[in-house]
Amino acid sequence: MTDNEEISPALYLIPTPIGNLEDISLRAMRILQSVDALACEDTRHTRKIFERHSLASPPIIFACHAHNEDRAVGRILSLLREGKSVGLTSDAGAPGISDPGQRAAAAVVEAGYEVVALPGPSAVITALTVSGLPTPAFSFLGFLPRRPGRQRKLFASFAEAPTSIVFFESPFRVGKILKIAHEILGNRPAAVCIELTKKFENIHRGQLVDLVEQFSEKKIKGEVTIVIAPPARDEGEDDEDGSPFAMP
Repeated sequence: MTDNEEISPALYLIPTPIGNLEDISLRAMRILQSVDALACEDTRHTRKIFERHSLASPPIIFACHAHNEDRAVGRILSLLREGKSVGLTSDAGAPGISDPGQRAAAAVVEAGYEVVALPGPSAVITALTVSGLPTPAFSFLGFLPRRPGRQRKLFASFAEAPTSIVFFESPFRVGKILKIAHEILGNRPAAVCIELTKKFENIHRGQLVDLVEQFSEKKIKGEVTIVIAPPARDEGEDDEDGSPFAMP
């Protein structure tokens, strides 16, 4: 698709900034104001993007969130049957990644219509790159279960995996989840990333044991992404393909 080409009937998955409204691509802005309809996790949130960049609004804008996704998916399919193009946004980042949108994309694929995913902002990738931790591979856990027992089981299932672990967490549970991670995974390097790309972005790096103490009583606000390094490996130990991998 070229810059001047009209968009075809399809579902367009449009990533939106995770904090800083400048972090949106030219292509995303073009698609946002070119689609016939736009489904948003929160229409008020998405309108801020239109206002910030002086974009023209699509003729049809409606909500598609966790509480109405079945009805919204039906509307998306109806619009596609009419030959219209439909955009889909979550409040931040890529639709369908720990946000509404996955069910819509799956339903559109099953119905035989085209799905077009645009690249864009990601709290997961941003946290991994700013953490300073080794990332030969990573496991994304999304939002962890609420119950401590299930959290322990989830961490235990990744304890031996040679990957970094990245997940989202409530600002009210950071200290507790770090303590559980330390108990199950051992003392690894980690990073607590708060309010990524926003004015008060704050990155706390250190060993899990130190971060547990730091956040045991610390009150924080905003969105939190946590990255934990892979398990340490013996010096000289190689991966199966012969490439060395060792923690700093």
